Amino acid sequence: MSTPSDPIHVSAGILVRNGQVLACQRRADQSHAGKWEFPGGKREAGETMAQCLRRELREELGIDVEVGAELWRHEHAYAGGPPVALVFFRIDRFAGEPRNLVFADLRWVELADLAGLDFLDADRELIALLPGLLRASH
Repeated sequence: MSTPSDPIHVSAGILVRNGQVLACQRRADQSHAGKWEFPGGKREAGETMAQCLRRELREELGIDVEVGAELWRHEHAYAGGPPVALVFFRIDRFAGEPRNLVFADLRWVELADLAGLDFLDADRELIALLPGLLRASH
C-alpha cells in the first residue's frame, strides 16, 4: 500500500533521430498545461520501467520501440504532490512514425534548442546533461 510520500514511478524516452530528440507538449486540460516533456508515463503494477515505456510510447505515439540504455534517474517533487521518480531511456530504434495521439504538440528538436522550450521542472536538469549523456551512451 502506498502512502502520500511514496514516489510515483515514471519512465520516459529520449527518442533520437538525425541528431534531434522528440519533445512533446502537454495539453491544456492536463496538469502543467503547455509544458514540454519527453514522452512516457507512470508505471503500472507488475511492469518493469522498460515495459512501462514500451506501453506508454505505443499509447502516446503509436510506435513500438526498442528500449535502449538508461540515461538518467532523478527524483523531483512538485509543490503539493508526491515525489516523482523518473527514469529516462535512450530510444534509437522504433517501428512506425511517431504520431501525436495525446499531446497538444510534438516536434523533433535539436539538442541546442531544447533549453528554449518551456520544459517541466523535473526535466530541466536532464536537458543540460543530455548532450554528454547521449554521446556516452552511443
